[in-house]
Amino acid sequence: MTAPHAWPELRGIAYGGDYNPEQWPRETWREDVELMREAGVNLVSVGIFSWALIETAEGEFDFTWLDELLELLHANGIAVDLGTPTASPPAWFFAAHPDARVIDRDGRVMGFGSRGMASHSSPAYREAIFRYADTLAARYAQHPAVVLWHVHNEYGVPVGEDHSAHSAAAFRVWLEKKYGTLDGLNSAWGTAFWGQHYTDWQHINTPTVAPSVVNPTQRLDFARFTDHQLRECFIVERDAIRAHADQPITTNFMANQSWTTDLWAWGREVDIVSDDHYLWAADEDAHIGLSIAADLSRSVGGGKPWILMEHSTSAVNWQPRNIAKRPGEMARNSLTHLGRGADGILFFQWRAGRSGAEKFHSAMLPHAGVNSRVFREVTALGADLQRLEEVQGSTVEAEVAILWDFESFWAQDLEWRPTEDLSHQERIRAFYERLWLDGITCDFALPGQDLSRYRLVIAPAQYLLTAADAENLTRYVEGGGTLLVSYFSAVVDENDAVHPGGFLAPLRDVLGVDVEEHLPLRAGQTASVQTKSGDSLGADHWQEALRVQTAEVFATYQQGPATGEPAITRNARGEGTGWYVSTRLDAAGLDALMSAVYADAGVAPADLPEDLEVITRHADDAVFRIVVNHADEDAALPAIGRELLTGTDVEDTFTIPAGGVAVIRSPRSRTT
Repeated sequence: MTAPHAWPELRGIAYGGDYNPEQWPRETWREDVELMREAGVNLVSVGIFSWALIETAEGEFDFTWLDELLELLHANGIAVDLGTPTASPPAWFFAAHPDARVIDRDGRVMGFGSRGMASHSSPAYREAIFRYADTLAARYAQHPAVVLWHVHNEYGVPVGEDHSAHSAAAFRVWLEKKYGTLDGLNSAWGTAFWGQHYTDWQHINTPTVAPSVVNPTQRLDFARFTDHQLRECFIVERDAIRAHADQPITTNFMANQSWTTDLWAWGREVDIVSDDHYLWAADEDAHIGLSIAADLSRSVGGGKPWILMEHSTSAVNWQPRNIAKRPGEMARNSLTHLGRGADGILFFQWRAGRSGAEKFHSAMLPHAGVNSRVFREVTALGADLQRLEEVQGSTVEAEVAILWDFESFWAQDLEWRPTEDLSHQERIRAFYERLWLDGITCDFALPGQDLSRYRLVIAPAQYLLTAADAENLTRYVEGGGTLLVSYFSAVVDENDAVHPGGFLAPLRDVLGVDVEEHLPLRAGQTASVQTKSGDSLGADHWQEALRVQTAEVFATYQQGPATGEPAITRNARGEGTGWYVSTRLDAAGLDALMSAVYADAGVAPADLPEDLEVITRHADDAVFRIVVNHADEDAALPAIGRELLTGTDVEDTFTIPAGGVAVIRSPRSRTT
């Protein structure tokens, strides 16, 4: 078998979406492909929820309609991302294998009639997904329309944890492989507390609801186990496909919108990272959350181009208030993903469905038809992406990284933490938003990765930190890097046990400070800090009693339980610097802090008009600046080159209309 292609065999940017023709009569198919060609569509995802219509009974396959569809698409120059519909097994499967149903933490058996996979540990389910993927790939591996394989759909959504008997048995096997002996497990889990000591592997169950809080290390290990089981299911299908096909294989992540899967581990298993992203309507700056998801998708893929597998043309249907996108917003969203490394821009879905739970979800071809604003914008975007063919394959380069560690998040989110105000999502968003406002592009990274290429590394919420990862961060600073660590970090080790020596102990030397006590504030209480230059910075939620070792004090508390004590410190270590921030600063305070941190790191904020987003992609001989104007006023950007969407030569400045987008190509100099 030849190695998989690095990218689907497409010319230019991939453009299209989920296509579900099985919901429509044959005459509609022919209309669809004509309109796809008009809109510039060159790739559609097919078969993602079609299990019951293809394997009509166990082991009985009917590919008649799919054969016809692939021929129709290929004849019209539209490539196919062929899906395995294993996220939603048929009714006949559950009738034959009722023990494969998912059971939730409360002991409720999940029924049929929705979506969501069966038990990830069920032997019958694993046998069925192998059979389907193997049969599908054997039939279509050589079909000229198929350029990409799409396994499952959004692993962990809506079903992640499973507490069935199959899962419990598999959990015990997983634990025995990890720990080797019950003594090892008892030590790691701290079972001496509350009399939880185990003497037989069979006595261990999944962490279902109990009279009080369940052992946190058991909960953490079950999260790891769940991620492992889901990924094993993916690998079963991937390898079944690979036995027949050499096209690239992916599955659609939900970066920054699902916390069940460790995307760093998943990124190593797919040929191409793909992501689904939907704006959260309640977030008035949802475009910043979009940028986080795009940067995370690029990062877990090692910086290579990736595919935006799904987003929406307008409103979704599953939020409390589903706000429609305003004119131009779809293009801004799409170009932001493109700027942050996506070489494919796809939607859910092509044609709006008349029936089912998602009939109010927007689509490329909406219920209003071709004579609609949405379809006109879809067609315009398709034309624009064709003009941007040369951007394909270029990459994003960042000099700042934010640490993003799913295992740490799983641990921090368990019960009985010092305050309910602790939120890794909020802290990451706060620091990321500061970078975004300063026009600084960042990657995301794990604390154990090689960080040497970054001038600045920020750890907004690294609650769980292993000793080895702490040593890596120390080496990073000693080698000349700037590290900023926020509060409630380096508290526990990989077993959710407080580090020997106390809170922050593994970073004590590099930060020159340690934490004696956590001092959460009451609801609504604020407590500002004062810098050594006399500036007052707003803060709330949290304080810590610090013991300064070698660090200098940058700011002290003005109110609260730590009044007069250090709040922010800076420590020179080797060739670099370690900062520690022991409170939650407000936006203005974070701005003041980051100005000092940037100076240490040699990072220069961009001087951009407010709400003008500029991201740069680099090719061998050119740089592409993707410019998105989120403001209600026109914005001028100094530039020299050629604006690719309009074909305009730019000699000094280019004006981006309010709510508009631009892509400016410039020659790449040796210093660019």
